[in-house]
Amino acid sequence: ASPTMTFIAQKCGICFQPPSIILIYRDSSQDKTRQRIMPVRNFSRFSDCGRAAEQLKNNPRHKAYLEGVSQRQLQKLYALLRGHLEGQSLAESLEKFRQEETIDPEEDMNKLDDKELAKRKSIMDELFEKNRKKKDDPDFVYNVEVEFPLDEQLESCTWDIESDEEI
Repeated sequence: ASPTMTFIAQKCGICFQPPSIILIYRDSSQDKTRQRIMPVRNFSRFSDCGRAAEQLKNNPRHKAYLEGVSQRQLQKLYALLRGHLEGQSLAESLEKFRQEETIDPEEDMNKLDDKELAKRKSIMDELFEKNRKKKDDPDFVYNVEVEFPLDEQLESCTWDIESDEEI
């Protein structure tokens, strides 16, 4: 892949037999849609999906093609492959991944170790980016103001009271 070529990822999926990750991308230098099959080697049901996704994304042969694919998506594909190797159905693997990737708003993140906290932050970052409105979005509105109804009595908090005192 020369630096002049630009690849725009369109779809990314997995094939269980033989184990491989399939990328459908647009090659803008030739204005063609192409498919790239990346074989998955040395991956077992005991493998770390995060590490496998990172290695694939940083592989010099595939790096330019996977630029537009998030590491989280690759990790999901590896999780589906691992589930398949463990004998789970696709629906079971998807449900298990969904449960692992869902953030519980009641969870105390102060009690998490660094690895789990980083995972939760990554999930939140991806969710934020997915839902974020950008200037070129058709329904983008600048400076949205919302009035919230005052149904119940407001609680006062000492930390948000403005004061002239220096701390």
